[in-house]
Amino acid sequence: MASADNPGYASDRPLTRERKANPLGAYVATAGVVIFLISVFLDWFSVTDADESVSGYDADGANPLTAYIGVGLVIALFYAMSRARGGQHRGLTLVTMAVGIAATLLALSNLFDATGVASFDTEVEVEIGVWIALLGGIVWSVGAGLLAKEPEGDDDWHGAHDTRTGHTHH
Repeated sequence: MASADNPGYASDRPLTRERKANPLGAYVATAGVVIFLISVFLDWFSVTDADESVSGYDADGANPLTAYIGVGLVIALFYAMSRARGGQHRGLTLVTMAVGIAATLLALSNLFDATGVASFDTEVEVEIGVWIALLGGIVWSVGAGLLAKEPEGDDDWHGAHDTRTGHTHH
């Protein structure tokens, strides 16, 4: 039971590894990030007057930046899964979900207004890349949400750490 001498640690029972987070959400989020990343290199818009297509990469720098942030977040998710007692770090998972939602909104906004190619001052049509980016953002967000509902943990595999005294209990 926790006591004044040892806050937050139940000394009358041994520490055990808690239920681990199901990694399915991380895999789904990874698939979404990969889909979004691929979409950046596809045609997002076609310029009606010039018979020219514009990729997501060339349309607006926010598109590849969002994809690259997603790649970094996925790498961090998998690192946290390998280190965290519960198999995830909730803060990182929620940030991954937030950026996935932002990626979804970025793609959605491009369906209604071609953000980066508006300076062409010509008529543009939405191409397949925007739709694939939208799909990727949705999958990314849902995957991170699936992981966020799982148990959380830190990287202390060896015992409880008493923050007041600095001692580790086994």
